Amino acid sequence: MKIISYNVNGIRAAFTKDFLGWLDAASPDIICIQESKAGIDQIDVKSLENLGYHSYWHSAIRKGYSGVGIASKVAPKQVIYGCGIEQYDSEGRIIRADFEDFSVISVYVPSASNIERLDFKMQFCYDFLHYIKELKKTIPNLIISGDFNICHKAIDIHNPEGLKNTSGFLPMEREWMTQFIEECELIDSFRFFNDQPDNYSWWSYRQNSRARNKGWRLDYHFVSHSLKEQLKRAAILKEAVHSDHCPVLVEL
Repeated sequence: MKIISYNVNGIRAAFTKDFLGWLDAASPDIICIQESKAGIDQIDVKSLENLGYHSYWHSAIRKGYSGVGIASKVAPKQVIYGCGIEQYDSEGRIIRADFEDFSVISVYVPSASNIERLDFKMQFCYDFLHYIKELKKTIPNLIISGDFNICHKAIDIHNPEGLKNTSGFLPMEREWMTQFIEECELIDSFRFFNDQPDNYSWWSYRQNSRARNKGWRLDYHFVSHSLKEQLKRAAILKEAVHSDHCPVLVEL
């Protein structure tokens, strides 16, 4: 089973860059989308169906903002839109698909451009941690895929010293991620297989950052410890260029 997570930075824009051709070639069993920036009426669901995908979308109330989705070749048993907390659900940040033996979550953690949004981001993070801990009591096998807007360790960012006071690499954000991984008993699937530096999933559009590989690893597949023996492969698919992010893959 191949699962891809991809912050597309606008699903409609990605479609104009042959996203469907790429998806057909990559052929994941499940793809988790973040930052769709579109209402369900603006997404070409039919074209996804033609490729064999059932797709489900949780959009923000605000037009052209945030939004998450899951597309799967096998229809899930049920889909849960949001986490039941209005201030997050109105921004379209969490969607969950329940299958026979496991569940997949597509999550888009807020970014923080100012102190007010940083407070919101950290509140989201701790509420999400609580949500996952509670969920694992009934659904132990979780795959949590998405853009977390946090680099966990120095190896995950191109300039750790210069960016240590920048949101996305703040000590409080990194400490939360350590706590999240430990308390929810999760595996960072990419680091399970790869301990090498210079592996990133997001690059600024400025200063030719992508060509120079001056990036951040913001996109993750966190997998329950209970699925450890099923882990087969993880990769960052940096050759896909539909966004300022690239897709990340886990195979079980």
